[in-house]
Amino acid sequence: MSSAAENGDAAPGKQNEEKTYKKTASSAIKGAIQLGIGYTVGNLTSKPDRDVLMQDFYVVESVFLPSEGSNLTPAHHYPDFRFKTYAPLAFRYFRELFGIKPDDYLYSICSEPLIELSNPGASGSLFFVTSDDEFIIKTVQHKEAEFLQKLLPGYYMNLNQNPRTLLPKFYGLYCMQSGGINIRIVVMNNVLPRSMRMHFTYDLKGSTYKRRASRKEREKSNPTFKDLDFLQDMHEGLYFDTETYNALMKTLQRDCRVLESFKIMDYSLLLGIHILDHSLKEKEEEISQNVPDAKRSGMQKVLYSTAMESIQGPGKSGDGIITENPDTMGGIPAKSHKGEKLLLFMGIIDILQSYRLMKKLEHSWKALVYDGDTVSVHRPSFYADRFLKFMNSRVFKKIQALKASPSKKRCNSIAALKATSQEIVSSISQEWKDEKRDLLTEGQSFSSLDEEALGSRHRPDLVPSTPSLFEAASLATTISSSSLYVSEHYPHDRTTLYSSSKGLPSSSTFTLEEGTIYLASEPNALEMQDDDASVLDVYL
Repeated sequence: MSSAAENGDAAPGKQNEEKTYKKTASSAIKGAIQLGIGYTVGNLTSKPDRDVLMQDFYVVESVFLPSEGSNLTPAHHYPDFRFKTYAPLAFRYFRELFGIKPDDYLYSICSEPLIELSNPGASGSLFFVTSDDEFIIKTVQHKEAEFLQKLLPGYYMNLNQNPRTLLPKFYGLYCMQSGGINIRIVVMNNVLPRSMRMHFTYDLKGSTYKRRASRKEREKSNPTFKDLDFLQDMHEGLYFDTETYNALMKTLQRDCRVLESFKIMDYSLLLGIHILDHSLKEKEEEISQNVPDAKRSGMQKVLYSTAMESIQGPGKSGDGIITENPDTMGGIPAKSHKGEKLLLFMGIIDILQSYRLMKKLEHSWKALVYDGDTVSVHRPSFYADRFLKFMNSRVFKKIQALKASPSKKRCNSIAALKATSQEIVSSISQEWKDEKRDLLTEGQSFSSLDEEALGSRHRPDLVPSTPSLFEAASLATTISSSSLYVSEHYPHDRTTLYSSSKGLPSSSTFTLEEGTIYLASEPNALEMQDDDASVLDVYL
């Protein structure tokens, strides 16, 4: 795995043993990178700003830096080398798009020695990170550099349409030539900040064939696990609020369609998980050991470079799941199936693999031995669909809002209806003892009710229907705010509401007439005994 993200471990092993890449010491590579970028970016500032033209994507500038120095280049103690810069004006535009000023770019890369990261995979690439944690510098193969150069026009168009993306953000492509050896490097955004400890790191492709971390990888202090490990450790997935989940999935879908259009496959989602509950228990000394540069302000200088900005843009921070730690380093708030509060850092990596002839042959050979749909190498359209399906169904999930069941709603409606009827009857019984014909309350008329609920006298051809539970509840609520009058004589052919309660005559009747209610009484010798419940029955 050629990730840009091994959680900030400096190169392990014996300090006397220095890594080499193409028979070149890593210290010489780091020094040549700083010298070359310092010269080319400084020289570029003298060129006026203008629109990027198509031919700008294919320009290659070259400068020779001898160890003794020259009129244009400084002296150095590394072997003589030539430094090439690909598409300098196009990459200058990319850096401006992300708010990277030339002085900040030079300061991040050239002010202090680059920090070498451990290589988490078998690609053989070297990874360096700048001291301020902003940029990753990675060595790439000739085919990858060539493919990136061909990709630049489409990459330019995609960034113009949407700078918020989880795709890698490339800031420069260079080549160092020394002793007949070409070492190509690319500068891009840092996905996993070293100042935030990653308790779990996963490289996810959505495939299952040999997608488990090796024993050697597991022995590392911060191993990078794979798909089968995630399904075992986080079998319930990671949960987001609705807004964050929708923004994340929309970004992933858009990015995958872009990669599919470029016939790119075999990419991964690099996922770093920081558990806030664990970090609160850790000592500050342990965390500070991962931050060699204390000058970092806690907020990145590069626009859209954090995970949260990549999916939602600056200024948004989810639904407030995380409140106790304001410095989230741009992580996406989430929760585990255990209810743990998490910060997620992620980005799509390894996009410089196109579905060429060798990849087609590799997939055909593996498909003969294993299930062709499970291997990582696959045609771009199938790879994108499988990748999205895995992220949507197994990795990222949406927190569902709790909703009352229909039975509970029905019970609540009945309870509200009974409570309303009890309130109406008790209020009337209290006024019954004082004045028989006084106006009890004033309210709106029933003219807004459905004609079928009031009666069908205008349409004798219609048979009145039994009101539904919702209509009955609405009627009872309207009664509490309607005009109530008391009358000893009422027409029996009108629609009536019958109620019985202790304290009222046995046959007390509410009558609807022309938008008002009349209450009529008929004395009865028998009194209701111990009737605690008052029921409002509707007869239409």
